[in-house]
Amino acid sequence: MAARAEKVVLNEKLLRSLSTKKHPGKPPRIFKYDAIVPGLDVMWTPSTLSWGMKKRWPGGGKNPTWRRIGTIYLPRENENVDSDELTAGALTLAEARAKARRWLDLLSRGVDPAGEARKQKLEAQQRTTWPALRTAFLKYYEGKAKHGEAKRILEKDFACWNNRFANEIDAGDVESAIQAILDRGSKYQAINAFGYIRTVYNWATGKPSLRIKASPCAGLSTKGLIGKKRPRTRILTDAELRAVWNACDKMRYPYGRIIRLLILTPVRENQIAHMSRPELSNLNKLDALLTVPGERMKGDDDDPPPPHEVPLTATMVEIIDSLPRFDGPYLFTSTGGTKPVNGWSKAKERIDKLSGITGWKFHDLRRTVRTRVSAIPAEEHVREALLAHGRRGIQAHYDQHKYRDEKRALLVAWEKKLIAVINPPTDVARPSASVIPFSVTAAS
Repeated sequence: MAARAEKVVLNEKLLRSLSTKKHPGKPPRIFKYDAIVPGLDVMWTPSTLSWGMKKRWPGGGKNPTWRRIGTIYLPRENENVDSDELTAGALTLAEARAKARRWLDLLSRGVDPAGEARKQKLEAQQRTTWPALRTAFLKYYEGKAKHGEAKRILEKDFACWNNRFANEIDAGDVESAIQAILDRGSKYQAINAFGYIRTVYNWATGKPSLRIKASPCAGLSTKGLIGKKRPRTRILTDAELRAVWNACDKMRYPYGRIIRLLILTPVRENQIAHMSRPELSNLNKLDALLTVPGERMKGDDDDPPPPHEVPLTATMVEIIDSLPRFDGPYLFTSTGGTKPVNGWSKAKERIDKLSGITGWKFHDLRRTVRTRVSAIPAEEHVREALLAHGRRGIQAHYDQHKYRDEKRALLVAWEKKLIAVINPPTDVARPSASVIPFSVTAAS
């Protein structure tokens, strides 16, 4: 029979003495009750010191039985105890008292602490962590035009949440993450990051299996967090366009040629950089065509746009013909064609250095070309079709014409104007009106 428990004010000195003193052997279990938290006791055996409680447990019969709360942890002198680093189940005196109080509170409400612990463990297993939510979203987002950007932003700018449950993230956490991006001077990156995190949670709240009932972005706005988004209006002048075009010669493959195609075709960066051989048709004929699939076009996830046809002019075909051939399908690659390139930030630094032109973005080329073609006689809807801007209302529903010939004529006219910009009459160094040829050598 166990010895009658002695009621004392438990402290570390007493616990240390028990841990170093030789156990008398009989009785094998010696108990000492805590006078601070009634019900908490220490069980001392020849091999262990354990925290526990002797109570009548719900559903456990009429007689009190002893349950172990955890083993005893005695920190070294002046040691800062971090409970996350303790052996599983090891508790300091303060932690044991806190746990005993929780058990006593549960017992007062007729709840079995063991059952509650199992319930909390099960709920924790069913809860979705932030990394798990991010992975699930990116899998759903595969094939979207900006999947790469979404992956990069969600993994980098929200890495501070990697040890959190997704439903624990609140508005304050979102604000802190966005502010960190703003603090490094990246306002537009912050706008994109907020857009992606809002999209993730809006998607997640519609998936009951993820057990996320509300979005931390609810009630937040881009304007409130970041400020008003001012639309960019930057266009490149003739001199700037000429400098960037000529710098592409020194940049070579792959980005030198990508940039020239962006200047010739006012499409988005990845619609050129992710180009593959199957998307090209009639390459050596007058009706050469690039067909960008709908999944690479900008549009709503639940209503993807149709494929976008880009008629290829002679200069565009010349650039494409000059590209090295790989076993994989992608034309612009560093992996033998198996994956497309995605190093825009380094490419931008390189072209800025070579051209001497700064303060512009790749998307500004699209705006520049669109502005220039406004001076070319053409129907406005053809100019907009060139950029794959969707038509609205009844026209969008009934007019399915591709305007292939009209777009080709407009691109040919723009190419002639571009040649005049690159090789102006006053440029005696280049009297020819032909476009500067490309070299097929590797990138420098």
